[in-house]
Amino acid sequence: MTVRQRYEGVLGYFRDNVPVAESELHFDSPFQLLVAVMLSAQCTDKRVNQTTPALFAAYPDPETLAAATFEDVFALIHSVSYPNSKARHLIGMAQKLLADFGGQVPSGIDDLMTLPGVGRKTANVVASITWGEPVIAVDTHVFRVSRRLGLSRGTTPRAVELDLERHIPMELRPIAHHWLILHGRYVCKAQKPNCASCPLTQWCKEFQA
Repeated sequence: MTVRQRYEGVLGYFRDNVPVAESELHFDSPFQLLVAVMLSAQCTDKRVNQTTPALFAAYPDPETLAAATFEDVFALIHSVSYPNSKARHLIGMAQKLLADFGGQVPSGIDDLMTLPGVGRKTANVVASITWGEPVIAVDTHVFRVSRRLGLSRGTTPRAVELDLERHIPMELRPIAHHWLILHGRYVCKAQKPNCASCPLTQWCKEFQA
């Protein structure tokens, strides 16, 4: 099976059977999405969604978060992973938004990556969901699923990202990101992939090996 056939099969299945695939993070604005994605690094969406209501109530916009103290932000996010660094990054991010972007979340990947605590994956997620940019964020789920299926042999998230964007049409990239994440979260799990109920086995390189 060629790489092209593998992509056609996987994307075709998702397109026909999973017409709706969205982020499981809860947010009401680009700013809230940015905060939630920053908190989700090496943390579950479930935990983030338990944390953000109180955080958003206390700091609904960049102005209020920029003026917050480390101690107050830490108290609200202490249950997520790496709360010390994330509290500092959140405050720094809000201050940078006010100083450089008029308090608005920028649409460009490079601009987003100038914000404290925002790497390429976070920038891609925000740009894709908020602005519909044709980019694919590669988190642990996307990385694992792409390599198992045979969509990429890349050994770094950036290499996998480039492979996916090379083969996935621009108009499908925003939803393809969610297809791969959700498949990895609920079917192609890290420790115990549920191959018996996986609809992609006929195109999966690892399953066919």
